[in-house]
Amino acid sequence: MKIHEYQAKEILKKYGVPVPEGYVAHSVAEAVEVAKKLPTAVAVVKAQIHAGGRGKGGGVKVAKNIDEVKTYASQILGMTLVTHQTGPEGRLVKRLLVEQGVNIDKEFYAGIVLDRATGQNVFMVSTEGGMEIEKVAEESPEKIIKAYINPAIGLRDFQARELSFALGLSGDALKQCVKFIKALYKAYEETDASLFEINPLVLTKESQMIALDAKVNFDDNAMYRHPEFVALRDLDEEDPLEIEASKSNLNYIKLDGNVGCMVNGAGLAMATMDIIKLAGGDPANFLDVGGGANAETVASGFRIILSDPNVKAILINIFGGIVRCDRVANGVVEASRLVKPHVPIVVRLEGTNAIEAGKILEESGLNFLVAKGLKQAAEKVTQALAA
Repeated sequence: MKIHEYQAKEILKKYGVPVPEGYVAHSVAEAVEVAKKLPTAVAVVKAQIHAGGRGKGGGVKVAKNIDEVKTYASQILGMTLVTHQTGPEGRLVKRLLVEQGVNIDKEFYAGIVLDRATGQNVFMVSTEGGMEIEKVAEESPEKIIKAYINPAIGLRDFQARELSFALGLSGDALKQCVKFIKALYKAYEETDASLFEINPLVLTKESQMIALDAKVNFDDNAMYRHPEFVALRDLDEEDPLEIEASKSNLNYIKLDGNVGCMVNGAGLAMATMDIIKLAGGDPANFLDVGGGANAETVASGFRIILSDPNVKAILINIFGGIVRCDRVANGVVEASRLVKPHVPIVVRLEGTNAIEAGKILEESGLNFLVAKGLKQAAEKVTQALAA
């Protein structure tokens, strides 16, 4: 789950991570009142959307006085902000973060994420603050310094010192950075986050280390441990179909293609999308109905997939391990009668009672295209598109 920058900074503040003083504003008048409360005459007006690159898109402005705060707030609120992460459609700005100006001396990068290859969290720092970390990794990978953290031990003091030394710091700035890194990692672990990114992390001319920006994502699987974070979810920033899918406990991600996919298991879903591409089709979504697919979940899946006007055919690919294929087939038939899909449906069921499932589909009286294997299923669905 993603949250806004102002929400992320509120959380960081609770863990002792220094952030600029700032407040959220939902109107121009509110932005002006917020600016009057700040300890500096200079204020930064920042669009709050779930995407990076806001500054390049015109969503971050430095105001030298209250009049400029009013001008910039008027410009940014209500604009459709287009960045490299929003896509060409952009995002509508509905709120702002107005915060104090900071005397920047140096800019750095700090980030924490799970490295799945090692099964450990990795804390990364770089002297290339303010740049996109992907660009740094591509052009100057040696400038990204990493510390892998043993989950049984946690972040060690020497690791925090090594990361701080790698930024070229010394004296009080070094001590502050060590303290910053330890506080940031504690916040990451205790909130069950999947990503913390501070870009830039700045050293001010007053020798303070401050998180000038903050990107925080939470692990959805751990949300039951953090009911207080549920209220931070901004549905305006999420795809409506993805919201609908989450209500039915379906894992759905909208894509740009024309073949709707309904699969059980994330790995099988990825393989299904790959083979559709190889056959000449284009997946319209990732949809994992889980191990216990039944008529209700299949019907919900149908409704969500068919809500996408780009979908011209559907491929159902279920492996019956936990759930029997004949039960899935009955669910597919029942769901089809309820939803009445208007596009061709290719069904491939493999596993327990797959033969019985095939008979159920063929005798249903509905116009299913039954496939015997994954390759044939992909070919059938692309042929259906061309028909």
